[in-house]
Amino acid sequence: MGLPGLRAAAWALRRACGPWTPHLGPRLLCLHPMAGNGEAPVPVGAKQEQDKKVRSGWQGPTRVWEETEQQAKKLKSSEDGEQQRKLPKRKIVLLMAYSGKGYHGMQRNVGSSKFKTIEDDLVSALVRSGCIPENHGEDMRKMSFQRCARTDKGVSAAGQVVSLKVWLIDDILEKINSHLPSHIRILGLKRVTGGFNSKNKCDARTYFYMLPTFAFAHKDHDLQDETYRLSAETLGRVNRLLACYKGTHNFHNFTSQKGPHEPSARRYILDMFCEEPFVREGMEFAVIKVKGQSFMTHQIRKMVGLVVAIIKGYAPESVLERCWGEAKVDVPKAPGLGLVLERVHFEKYNQRFGHDGLHEPLDWAREEAEVTAFKEQHIYPTIISTERQERSMAQWLSTLPMHDFSATAHAAAGLGTKAPSSLEGSDGVGDSD
Repeated sequence: MGLPGLRAAAWALRRACGPWTPHLGPRLLCLHPMAGNGEAPVPVGAKQEQDKKVRSGWQGPTRVWEETEQQAKKLKSSEDGEQQRKLPKRKIVLLMAYSGKGYHGMQRNVGSSKFKTIEDDLVSALVRSGCIPENHGEDMRKMSFQRCARTDKGVSAAGQVVSLKVWLIDDILEKINSHLPSHIRILGLKRVTGGFNSKNKCDARTYFYMLPTFAFAHKDHDLQDETYRLSAETLGRVNRLLACYKGTHNFHNFTSQKGPHEPSARRYILDMFCEEPFVREGMEFAVIKVKGQSFMTHQIRKMVGLVVAIIKGYAPESVLERCWGEAKVDVPKAPGLGLVLERVHFEKYNQRFGHDGLHEPLDWAREEAEVTAFKEQHIYPTIISTERQERSMAQWLSTLPMHDFSATAHAAAGLGTKAPSSLEGSDGVGDSD
């Protein structure tokens, strides 16, 4: 064969075997044993590469495509959750207002659906609005949740504050409120320090107790005389008695949970007074305000109840002084309907962090108009209408004659303690914590 023939044969071989590669040389044909059946011959280099992929677990483009599709579906299904997890989770406080009628207090009873609380509705709204994951609703410790005050059954609030960690989603207040009933509102939100605890950082709490003024009428008067109007003289006497609570005292007789020797029964009252009365729907009402560092269960209701019993003539004024002693005193508990948590105070926190350039002071001055509007729309009308329908104050007043306010004088004598004869100079105004 001449040179032209050799060149032609080489080109034919190159076309058949593929391009020349320096490390393998020309790709030689590897004929399959069944090549006679019409199967295409496989180049030797391709065969080796295919065997290598099989040994390494490679299963072809079909398998890769299937796995890619599954991953895409998984990513798509968790897209919202991934976006939420990327949002900043920060410690905040929420300013809450609510009407407590129909609720068994503020604090949630996990695992109990029989007694509905304010926090049940709040947690549900937080989950549904996307502020917290669902498992945080089941275990509130995961979001570092803490309430400033644990209000009792039927008690309302115009300025409750709770602290928690949430995802700071857009339009967060609007979204939370969209999942809450109209008688529960979130009125404000502020960023706080990471270790903030609304209960521990609270310096004081202010409550008010709204009651019809016929509660101060003498016991010989009609129990529910809606035409009764509180005189300036009686209002002055009410305020003189309320001032006796100011200062530090042993309030063990104003709760069922403490004994006379427990240090935690000593509480500090900063102020307590009754405002000028006002008329709503033909009935006169008055508001008693009290500010203290902290309060025990039923303490405020018993403080109001004892003053009412004294003003009406069922109990002597000396019973107030006896309450500070070790002897057990029968103190009546006023209805829960009129009690409202008005505001909570964070004075020490504000002094330290309120003007550091990173955090706002927790004073809620900008939300004051909304707080007032909520009281006018939901709290005051509920107290007035419920009092008219259920007559809770009138019914409670009818139970006062059953209390024996003099029995403890004998008990105190038996214990060797002397009961003071007057209140003069013993109101504890000068005491402080």
